[in-house]
Amino acid sequence: MSLLIVGSIALDNVKTPFGKVDQSLGGSAIYTSMVSKNFCDSHVVGIVGDDFPKAHFELLDKNKINIQDLKVVAGKTFHWSGIYNDMNKAETLDTQLNVFADFNPELSEDNRNCNYLFLGNIDPVLQLKVLKQMNNAQITACDTMNYWIKCAKSKLLEVINKVDILFINEDELKMLTKVQNIFEAAQKAKEMGPNLIVVKRGEYGSFAYSNEFIFFAPVYPVKKVIDPTGAGDSFAGGFMGYLASIGNFEEVTIKNAMLFGAVTASFNVESFSVNKLKEININDILTRKKIVEKSICF
Repeated sequence: MSLLIVGSIALDNVKTPFGKVDQSLGGSAIYTSMVSKNFCDSHVVGIVGDDFPKAHFELLDKNKINIQDLKVVAGKTFHWSGIYNDMNKAETLDTQLNVFADFNPELSEDNRNCNYLFLGNIDPVLQLKVLKQMNNAQITACDTMNYWIKCAKSKLLEVINKVDILFINEDELKMLTKVQNIFEAAQKAKEMGPNLIVVKRGEYGSFAYSNEFIFFAPVYPVKKVIDPTGAGDSFAGGFMGYLASIGNFEEVTIKNAMLFGAVTASFNVESFSVNKLKEININDILTRKKIVEKSICF
């Protein structure tokens, strides 16, 4: 099965209590695909400037990530600069859209026919454009953030109504639904159209909410979090990658996807950028998954 990932590709400056990096590889499409490639054929749609380092293209190629719809144009690549004083929340210091401001995703025929679709945290107008180009994807999913909930809610609601899965963090869920109780909020989000709501709760884990079940997934116990940037996207990569590899939307598959998401996010936070993600393989992921499984079984 194939997974199409549409999102940002960035060169980031990140500072945490454990160090800093400048012009490091980042963006939702990168984090998601560097995880999902362990499970399924992964295709990336995005845009970068002509300053995008050759080494990053080589990394994607080495990991067999399809980049036929990764557009290179004159200008600078999207840039984000942030600092973590609280490891649960990033403080944005600078955002430069650069060529990403003109991102207009046009899918090749191969990518239109991908079986699964993950829409990263981008403008809902662009998410809708991609959805309209897909040829009967089996499962579609989207992520979002507080900015789009505040500034583009009507378009975001259109997207949410059209996808099967909504990935959202706890604060965003409350903001979207205007409900403080997370279970009531999840139900209200569910009534907006998706079959499944996946709520990310940071160090407290995550839960999946559907009409049939609620499932809580714990985090893998990482003792030293170096950089949480991209953790949510890495979670989505593990979840969607596994889902695509199995090819169904059954309860047991979703529960396993939640655990794979928790595990792949745990690797991501142990380093800056994708430094850890490019070192791991499916055996490393399975080893950690067994540890997480023991924490929820008795």
